[in-house]
Amino acid sequence: MRLYEYEAKQLFNKYKITIPGGRTALDPGEALEVGEEFGYNVVLKAQVLTGGRGKEGGIKLARSEGEVEKFSEELFKTKIKGYDVDKILVDPLLDIEKEFYLGITIDRFNYRLVMIASAEGGVDIEEVAAKTPEKIIKINFNMDEKYYAFEGMQLGKQLGVESGKLREFSGFCANLYRLFTDYDAKLMEINPLVQLKDGKFIAADARVSLDDDALFRHPDLAEMGIEKRHEEGELTPREIQAREWGIPYLDLDGYIGMFPGGAGFGIMGNDFIHYYGGKPANFMDSGGGPSPERLAKMLILLDENPDVKAIFGARFGGISRCDDFAKGVIMFLKEHGLSKPLVMRMTGNMWQEGVRLFEEAKAENPGLFERIEFHGIETPIEDIAKRAVELAGEQLNA
Repeated sequence: MRLYEYEAKQLFNKYKITIPGGRTALDPGEALEVGEEFGYNVVLKAQVLTGGRGKEGGIKLARSEGEVEKFSEELFKTKIKGYDVDKILVDPLLDIEKEFYLGITIDRFNYRLVMIASAEGGVDIEEVAAKTPEKIIKINFNMDEKYYAFEGMQLGKQLGVESGKLREFSGFCANLYRLFTDYDAKLMEINPLVQLKDGKFIAADARVSLDDDALFRHPDLAEMGIEKRHEEGELTPREIQAREWGIPYLDLDGYIGMFPGGAGFGIMGNDFIHYYGGKPANFMDSGGGPSPERLAKMLILLDENPDVKAIFGARFGGISRCDDFAKGVIMFLKEHGLSKPLVMRMTGNMWQEGVRLFEEAKAENPGLFERIEFHGIETPIEDIAKRAVELAGEQLNA
């Protein structure tokens, strides 16, 4: 779960990781008030839960009252990768001597923590790692291993930190390590970690991602207004609705609605759609043994999504029975109605009963099934995926 920069800096401040000391603003007027405190020499930073803000125009340097007003107005009208800017962080401009990168993450292959540093701060660290890997320095830690001051001092020496500042740099590393382990983090980055001309170190930027499964261990986060949220960006209205209904759901940027029979089958279905040239509009999990009511709600999320042009349904019956799957679809058709073409397949537990229920409902009310193609085990799942891509293409080209 990613935090906003200003939230990450609140945690940094709690752990004595020096930050610039700016404040957030909800409108241009507040930005001017904060800017005045720093003599209108400030950096204005859009607060959105996504990377690459600078490349998207989400970071502005202002050196006068007029620029603060102008740039803050622009930022509040800006969309960063589709997300509105509702809040900006106003930080003072820093008198920078050097810029470093400092981060901690989890090495999932070796089940260890790794501290990563580079003297190339303020730039895309992935690009540095790809083009000049020798400029990346790493320290590995076992999950229960303590951080020792000499490790940070050795790291600082490798980065070119002057000898008189090695102890301060090591303390910076120690505080970040302690924060990372205390809060069950997945990633913490300071890019750039700047050294001012007076020698002090400051976290000019902050990126923090926490393990959302461990949030119950940190009630103080809720007191700070930090609650479980989407990893990248705010929850969409459909994701909010799905959460209220207890349905695991994630909006994607495609146009084929995915109506799966479980998380594993859903992942496979998304892969099939990509393979045949389509783009999934969502990921969704029905959960073990879903009720017909739950399945009907899943279809509502897809049918009411304006980006969805066709729906791909697949049920591999196990714990989740195919007859319940059919009942859920029929309930949806009768109570809500379908506005998008739907192609679906059932196999596994009770698939024949599911097909029979569909056939009976269609005979009773053919109009409900005008936009539905349903199949049993006799049709390969690959054919269903291809057909979904074809149907979506027809809608896109209509």
